[in-house]
Amino acid sequence: MILCIFGLGANCQVVLTNNALVASLPAGNWTSLSFGWGVGVALGVWISGGHINPAVTLALAVWRGFPWKKVPFYILAQLLGALVGAAIIYGNYIHAIDIVEGGRGIRTMETASLFVTTPAAYMTSVSAFFSEFLGTAMLVFGILVFTDKKNGLPSHFVPLGIFFVICGIAICLGFETGFALNPARDLGPRMLTAMVGYGKQVFTMRHQYWVWCPIMATILGAQVATLIYDLFIYPGTDSLVFKTLGPRRRAHDGSGQNTIV
Repeated sequence: MILCIFGLGANCQVVLTNNALVASLPAGNWTSLSFGWGVGVALGVWISGGHINPAVTLALAVWRGFPWKKVPFYILAQLLGALVGAAIIYGNYIHAIDIVEGGRGIRTMETASLFVTTPAAYMTSVSAFFSEFLGTAMLVFGILVFTDKKNGLPSHFVPLGIFFVICGIAICLGFETGFALNPARDLGPRMLTAMVGYGKQVFTMRHQYWVWCPIMATILGAQVATLIYDLFIYPGTDSLVFKTLGPRRRAHDGSGQNTIV
């Protein structure tokens, strides 16, 4: 919920205030929008003390032994939290949305895109999928680095580290698809928009884009990132890689470089 209050709030403030009937001057830009999402993720993690992203939950369940019995409840909480956060922001900005759309009974993808992720018009399906896959992989890789005990980072640094990762992804990789990175962050607000008048267009756009990009690409990106980190970097015994392949030792390959053998 906190994630979507700050993130979607940033979307609405930056985009809606570009309309002269809403504000005399724009209140923000892509950088401030990126910081808004970074704050939302950091505060969400600080407050919950856990993962607020189904892609992360599933990756930790597959590779790190997170209890599968908890997975459905985590994902349900993440999804409902995102929906509630979206509802709060929709209620907060409804009058500005009415102005931009031209009336209370008019709802188009122009303002739906404030709540759900959509790809740029020039993006092919493959390119959009790869963009979300890459962004999510970088997010999860960062999370694994910050939570890896051998790196010696204090636990209270984790949300701050994730803040920087989210800002970096948004600023460097986020424009083309809106950087969903999180299935709940997209699906919860998408459900909300369908409920408040946007209808089925939010689900049917770009051949059910919502399924294969913000859900499938993000989940796959998280899985691959965790596999790579555990295969080449992580020495922990809780990893499926360790349990499958056994302990690995590091040796010199003759050039002075360490290799895993």
